[in-house]
Amino acid sequence: MKRLLSLFALLVSPLASHAIEEPAYAVEREWAGVEIRTYQPYVVAEVVVPGPADQASSEAFPILAGYIFGKNQGERRMAMTAPVTQAAEPVKMAMTAPVTQSAQGSEFRVQFVLPSGITLANAPLPEDARVQLREVPASRVAVIRYSGLWSQSNYDEHLALLQTALREAQQPWVGEPVLSRYNPPFTPWFLRRNEIWLNLP
Repeated sequence: MKRLLSLFALLVSPLASHAIEEPAYAVEREWAGVEIRTYQPYVVAEVVVPGPADQASSEAFPILAGYIFGKNQGERRMAMTAPVTQAAEPVKMAMTAPVTQSAQGSEFRVQFVLPSGITLANAPLPEDARVQLREVPASRVAVIRYSGLWSQSNYDEHLALLQTALREAQQPWVGEPVLSRYNPPFTPWFLRRNEIWLNLP
């Protein structure tokens, strides 16, 4: 964990006086603390790592940070962006099934969003074969935003609120929930921006 904190601090410290870039989105609808957002396509660097979920980000972060920090063909350095996303892999669940981010034996797909202007055509190729580049297509997602610790109980509480709001609105969703984190680990818990995304058909 200390290594992860140090690496995150190194990456974000040059950006401390600037807003960290995130994918642009439009809010289509908002109710009961839930937003329906539309995103345009964007490019990510991703890696699939073993669980449990509370260790997946620590496992994936140095791999992905290495890529954006110059471990790529051309040794190109890129700015740290937000969010860092994490979702269970593969996707195999019923819409009404309970979800846990801490299932033992699961794998998790962790993604760094690459800066705007980077496409699959001009992104530097990773030197680490575990890092894959992918374009996330245009999408609609239901989002709930919350602060606090990155704990299982906090995640479970807000996922349940999001799912309840969508059921009451008769809005179906597809696939696994995506945990999106916007702050470095040293950010005070009450200032953290955490989100859960559910993809909409």
